[in-house]
Amino acid sequence: MKHIELGSTGIVVPRICVGCMAFGERFDDRPWVIDQDATTQIIQKALDYGLNFFDTANTYSHGTSEQFLGKALKTLGVKREDVIIATKVYFNLTTEEHLTKKAIFQEIDGSLERLGVDYVDLYQIHRFDYNTPIEETMEALNELVNSGKVRAIGASAMYGYQFHNMQMVAHEHNWHQFETMQNHYNLMYREDEREMIPICKQYNVSLIPYSPLAAGHLARREWESDSLRFKTDKVMHNKYDHAQEKDMEIIERVYQLSQKYGHKMSEIALAWLLHKGVASPIIGPTKEQYLIDAVNAMDVELSKEDMDYLEEPYIAHEVVGALAPQ
Repeated sequence: MKHIELGSTGIVVPRICVGCMAFGERFDDRPWVIDQDATTQIIQKALDYGLNFFDTANTYSHGTSEQFLGKALKTLGVKREDVIIATKVYFNLTTEEHLTKKAIFQEIDGSLERLGVDYVDLYQIHRFDYNTPIEETMEALNELVNSGKVRAIGASAMYGYQFHNMQMVAHEHNWHQFETMQNHYNLMYREDEREMIPICKQYNVSLIPYSPLAAGHLARREWESDSLRFKTDKVMHNKYDHAQEKDMEIIERVYQLSQKYGHKMSEIALAWLLHKGVASPIIGPTKEQYLIDAVNAMDVELSKEDMDYLEEPYIAHEVVGALAPQ
């Protein structure tokens, strides 16, 4: 298993992260998630393959994703120090506030209780909060690190200037800075190459992007799928359907390279991210085969010509992920 350090944290993780958004109780907005038994089985297989980095969020399946992850690790007898757990705060369960000190303190305690742990390795702000002063948010996150409830902090989808401003505030006050960025990044969505990714490189911030396979579009030649998620996931359709026509050429090129090298399309798409310097893309496995494919992607070699071939059709997309000013 290949590993990498997150930022300057000393936290070493595998080059693939196991996303937990598909774990939890079923609700109307997510009828495609898997139950506790299936979750435990997937986590066991992930650990068998050396994938011990798990990413969840307080809001996934109304908190039950965290519960399922925690219960699975307990059932399997996994030692706390043998796994890396990441979760998030912003879309909150106990308050309508997002990143106030009060909200952050309440939500971290809720996450720890649901996970059944004393600390999380990585605590990430899920979005940028336009209504809370940056100083209040960064000071609260700093206190969590100093208290031992959190080992390191990270951020997720936002605009580059917002991330830069938050890092500057932390630097000016000698507070802990963000060590990771969980951004929206894949062959079909590369807008963060303009601002966010250069800023992350400037601060030695590791990229752990979500949706590395563009909700499955980069894993199959056809746009449509007969899966329950494709039929019911409105967020996925809002994220990608508007650019379907322009993105089909990218999908076809992933397919052509998969045929050329004898790899699955998902392996080619993940390998592209790893070749771009991403630390640990977050996959959302619901079947063991998805774990196997992700592990295989770490050994796929792409030449500069291959990378250029995959990237050449891309044109600018609408921003998806970062919240617009309110």
